[in-house]
Amino acid sequence: MFSPGHSGANAYARVGVETGVMGATPYRLTAMLYQGARKAVAEARLHLANGNIGPRGEAISKAIRIVQSGLQMSLNVEAGGDLAQRLNALYDYMARRLLEANVMQSEAMLVEVDGLLATLEEAWMGIGPEIARMAQAPAAEMMR
Repeated sequence: MFSPGHSGANAYARVGVETGVMGATPYRLTAMLYQGARKAVAEARLHLANGNIGPRGEAISKAIRIVQSGLQMSLNVEAGGDLAQRLNALYDYMARRLLEANVMQSEAMLVEVDGLLATLEEAWMGIGPEIARMAQAPAAEMMR
């Protein structure tokens, strides 16, 4: 009748994540994607160190999906110009390195991708105050 383990806690956590996603701004969603990708890479590193081949592959696959289907697919390459094109190429590179890291069992490649994600996440978080200011400006103008 009931599944073993912490299924109730897991379901509660999923609802929390889904609620957070549904109420998040595009800025916050992107931040969540960076955090999720970095968490998946960290899990892959842990599984690599412990010799857990299956879970390592799953964690790396998750990181690749987040990079390709989340971060990369959210780019507007036409409107974003050179910056979007460069990010697109960087996301391609990261996905390729993650795949190579899995095949070659390379922690160095996982560390490299995590470093790239960390740099992009830091830059993204740095523009947060400007995003908030821009979001407030139209509301203030409408009240005039």
